[in-house]
Amino acid sequence: MTASKTALGDLIGIDDKTVLVLGQGLDVEHGQPDVANALVHRAGDTLVLVDTGVTAVFRAALREAADRVGPWSRALVLTTHGHPDHVGNNDLADELGMPVEHYVPAPDLDQMLDPVSYWVRSFERVAGVAPLPGPPALTSSKVVSLFEPLRPFGATTRTYEERPLERIRLGSLRFTGWTFADGAVRVIRSQGHCAGHVIVHLGDCGVLHLSDEGNGACGAMADADQLKIQTVLGAVARLFEEGEASLLTDGHTFAVRRGAEVVSYLDGLLEQATALQQAALGLAGESDRIRPSAFTTGYTESLAELGVGGANPNAMFTAMMAVNQLSELGLRPQSGDADAPWSRPALQNPA
Repeated sequence: MTASKTALGDLIGIDDKTVLVLGQGLDVEHGQPDVANALVHRAGDTLVLVDTGVTAVFRAALREAADRVGPWSRALVLTTHGHPDHVGNNDLADELGMPVEHYVPAPDLDQMLDPVSYWVRSFERVAGVAPLPGPPALTSSKVVSLFEPLRPFGATTRTYEERPLERIRLGSLRFTGWTFADGAVRVIRSQGHCAGHVIVHLGDCGVLHLSDEGNGACGAMADADQLKIQTVLGAVARLFEEGEASLLTDGHTFAVRRGAEVVSYLDGLLEQATALQQAALGLAGESDRIRPSAFTTGYTESLAELGVGGANPNAMFTAMMAVNQLSELGLRPQSGDADAPWSRPALQNPA
């Protein structure tokens, strides 16, 4: 199921108890925040909201979706990670008028409490490499301001980590995380796209919500972990091969993928990741000394040649991906100067 023309807040009905609420892409130049897709599901008598996006329009769409999947007598709001496009309407939990629980990942609390500082760190890594609209602090303030009003916490907000960690078995795979609604909802730790990221499995309808773990072939954030992203993509593919999940949704592609299509899609992301690293090795060359700006130019061309997508493609995020790739290759900056050359550290035997 794919929506060819979508608008913010459009609803894709998955079944009579499950709705995907569609977000929108980022357009900094025109002052448009990106808004992550959200899932609205009813597990028994429990309303489950997976992420809440941002903007009043999206908030209204969440309420419409909640009415569509009813009736319910309690609510559970689950945050997959702390980025502004996923948490802006989290205080909606306080307005549902029922017993409600809301959980967020503890490793993402700092960025949720102070998103500007989080983005400053991300933009500092590409200052002098990407065409930022201003210094990192100014750019960060501008980007975060797109998401106002930003309300990541409510009166009932707790961290997942306040609950005992559980071992979760799905088919032949073992995970750790937390279960809700008598086991119908599984929150699985993934922590690739950012430090606290989780994915969500809805057993009643067979949906696995990847959120942003599939957002391009590697993470762009300063706290992203490409290895964890690739590991979770492989594990999710296995779940679909074994029939433990039948539908895949995520945070930024406006589609619901089914069965074998999911395995092919995830394999494609992994193939892109390996192809990008191969291209990056060629760009680094034999000298093992390259300026990030030059590397980013070549990396951008490689992205286009390989057809690598991901949400919100723009020069800033492409530069973040490129800098991450330099680090993945084992190179390090030779100084703290903007666009200082990167090289591999000299290896010397101890005296």
